[in-house]
Amino acid sequence: MVRCLLVDDEKLALELMEDNVMKVPYLKLMGKCKNAMEAMDFMRREPVDLIFLDIQMPGISGIQFLNSLTNPPLVIMATAYDNYALDGFNLDVVDYLLKPVSFDRFLKAVNKAYELLSLRQQKDMGAQPVVQQVQVKAPAEPDYIFVNADYSVVRINIPDVLYVEGLKDYVKIYLAGATKPVITRLSMRFMEDKLPADAFARVHKSFIVALDKITAFKKNRVMIGESEISVSDNYKDKILAYIGHHEND
Repeated sequence: MVRCLLVDDEKLALELMEDNVMKVPYLKLMGKCKNAMEAMDFMRREPVDLIFLDIQMPGISGIQFLNSLTNPPLVIMATAYDNYALDGFNLDVVDYLLKPVSFDRFLKAVNKAYELLSLRQQKDMGAQPVVQQVQVKAPAEPDYIFVNADYSVVRINIPDVLYVEGLKDYVKIYLAGATKPVITRLSMRFMEDKLPADAFARVHKSFIVALDKITAFKKNRVMIGESEISVSDNYKDKILAYIGHHEND
């Protein structure tokens, strides 16, 4: 078993990570801490093989906490910010997860940690790994994602998404029945990866649209309700193919 510790100052983030841990047979949750000081105290009392570590926490940051450990366990960073990735890899973390973390991405990270721990045990003991590999299949992707918005974690139901607009460092997610979009610090690439490819299409460097929400197409524009969205020549073929396939429906 891989003994895990969760360290994050957000209660919901801890709950979501705990839910992921409980789905993996070879992970054993030892504890949850809401700051680095609690984690230090916990690790004095309990052995830990793997830490899931947030970065931006009150008092001591995740980076400072990790720097303070003389013999750290394996660490997987989980944060809403991508600008600490270089710091993390300089500290030899196993992986760097961007919140909200999907289960398949979580599983990829913990499988990597499992293999590293198993190799360490084999090297230390001069024998076969203490634990045998357990194959875990990721469940079907849920029809929702969680994003950070308005100082909270917000659930976005994918069937409600009309379109996504990319800004410099943020995206706006427009939802059916909502009076204003959800604004969150994510990239268009992240959204493109998370939204089902058969239901959504990138139509412009700044726009992803729900194909079944398109109400009209003219020249280099698609209409979704009252909204008129630009379509770049590079992305027009998928829209035309979709419309051609459904024009007699």
